[in-house]
Amino acid sequence: MNEIKVNNQNKLFTPFDPSLISQIMDALDTSDSAKTVSLMKDLSAVDIADIINLIPRSEVKNFIHFIENDFNPEILSELEETLREEVINLLGHSYVAEVLQKLETDDAIHVIEDLEEDDKNLILDKIPKTERDELQISLNYPEDSAGRLMSLDFVALKPNMNVGDAIDFLRTGDDLPIEFYEVYLVDLSFKPVAAISLSNIIRSPRDIVLDGLQSHELVTISGEMDRELVAYQFERFDLVSAPVINKKGCLIGVITADDVVEVLKDEAGEDIKLLGGVGDEDITDNIIQASRGRFSWLFVNLITAILASMVIGIFDGTIEEMVALAVLMPIVASMGGNAGTQTLTIAVRSLSTRDLIPLNYKRIINREIFVSFLNGIFFAIILGTLSALWFGNIPLGVVLAFAMVLNMVVAGFSGIIIPLILNKIGVDPAVASSVFVTTVTDVVGFFSFLGLAAIFLV
Repeated sequence: MNEIKVNNQNKLFTPFDPSLISQIMDALDTSDSAKTVSLMKDLSAVDIADIINLIPRSEVKNFIHFIENDFNPEILSELEETLREEVINLLGHSYVAEVLQKLETDDAIHVIEDLEEDDKNLILDKIPKTERDELQISLNYPEDSAGRLMSLDFVALKPNMNVGDAIDFLRTGDDLPIEFYEVYLVDLSFKPVAAISLSNIIRSPRDIVLDGLQSHELVTISGEMDRELVAYQFERFDLVSAPVINKKGCLIGVITADDVVEVLKDEAGEDIKLLGGVGDEDITDNIIQASRGRFSWLFVNLITAILASMVIGIFDGTIEEMVALAVLMPIVASMGGNAGTQTLTIAVRSLSTRDLIPLNYKRIINREIFVSFLNGIFFAIILGTLSALWFGNIPLGVVLAFAMVLNMVVAGFSGIIIPLILNKIGVDPAVASSVFVTTVTDVVGFFSFLGLAAIFLV
């Protein structure tokens, strides 16, 4: 099958072919708006957003101008953050205010939440009061919270309603969500008491009371809950959707699995970027933005490299007397650095998934130390033997072996303990852990190898 059917629009979307970019660029170069629109007609909003992300920034203005009359509001929610703001400015506040009303509330919030306050307020002021008040409910919650992630479009029914009445309501209701998977039973104070799947309702006799149907385990999400914890709850309980409640326990919204998939993708990408020291950089950022974002961590790495060099400087006399030390010492440091990075990756990931908790700290720390010790022994034997044969110096091989074991153990310990300390003091372990771990392994590697050499070889 080469086509994907979108039922709610009764339209067939063909998969996006990257070679289409060159055709679009040719149409933009010749200012051929008709051809540009023609090329877009069979593409989904996601594909068009990808095209905007891929074409040169200088061509974005013309592209948006050409497709403005056929602009799909969902494109805005799929754009990279920096590009989204640029496209909003090109479309104008009035136009954006109009298209936002065609989006689900969670998508609309995603479009405007990162805008400057002045731009955000200008757009909100142009939206009718009812829709504006709904958006403001989500905007009142902290950034990266469940309140920002939720949709206000859900179905709530009374527990004493029977299946037949419920089905009739779901068929004829004027203000129902476009898509929903569960209905929530609420008490007189609008607190959720049960979650009933649509399939359960449809397959039950019409005279059965909803309160008597088998319901899913009700897992409620607080509006203030961090979105990472929301994703954890969905994974833990295998949720398709979950009701969001306010501080009084009343139902105010719903979060669905597609929202959580987006969170998982964003969080995974964020952790990878932070571990690499590139912050929130996007591929669409210009040269100045990318350079500025990377500079700070490169500068920190420079400081740590100088610290490692100072350790080497302490033993400059030792190195002068035995040149083989200069040849071998990078091996000790690099092996420790790699081992530390392996442990660090496991630790950061386990912290984010709540697999690493105070209850198992001691066991996991001991595990990493013993794993590193075991690997240290293996590589100590290999490198110690090779260096002894290479330079014809058995004591040199022994010193290298001892330094290797020591640095590998320290690497394993620092790779787990540093993220735990940073997490304890409220610092994202993905942000700074790699710099500290690399510094520790470099300093310990050089100091242990050169120090042992100074004592036993020179």
